[in-house]
Amino acid sequence: MQRPGGRSARVRAAVHAAALELLEKHQWEELSVPLVAEASGVHQATIYRRWGTMSGLLTDVVNEWSATTAALPDTGSLREDLRLYAAAVAEPLADHLVPLILRAVVLEMRPGEPRETSAAFVERSRQLQVMLDRAEARGEAVPTLEQLLEIVVAPLYFYALFTEPMSVADSSRLVDRLLDVVENSEQRST
Repeated sequence: MQRPGGRSARVRAAVHAAALELLEKHQWEELSVPLVAEASGVHQATIYRRWGTMSGLLTDVVNEWSATTAALPDTGSLREDLRLYAAAVAEPLADHLVPLILRAVVLEMRPGEPRETSAAFVERSRQLQVMLDRAEARGEAVPTLEQLLEIVVAPLYFYALFTEPMSVADSSRLVDRLLDVVENSEQRST
């Protein structure tokens, strides 16, 4: 049984910090478990046992980042909740380190290999659905989770990975676009 804040948490924090620091200084291809072990002060065997590979380690870093960023607000208005959430996603994506981590994870994808859905993605999707359900219970017109992901979240990550990250103002514009789609859809159905 692992204790929160115990040795396991300290090892995870040290290894994550070392991996992030190394990622800032080196190309992804230059990183290795022995390099992370040396930088973190954690034995290689511990890193291999816990994460298996650099890819496994970076996936854990991404999952940790996803779980600890962009808290979901509850302002009483879906538009404001979505704007605050989108801004909370956009802000860290503007930090050069976050796209580096995401790119490293993407580089590890191999053609033909099945990919598992990230636990962080599953949890974030559940949280977003709760936000949408709250708005629906208040009588607001709500998008589907898929619409939210496709119109707001995906562009934020796409721009961060492949060009310049979107600003908070741009993230707000994506929310407006999403809610316009929902309103237009409702108007057509009535």
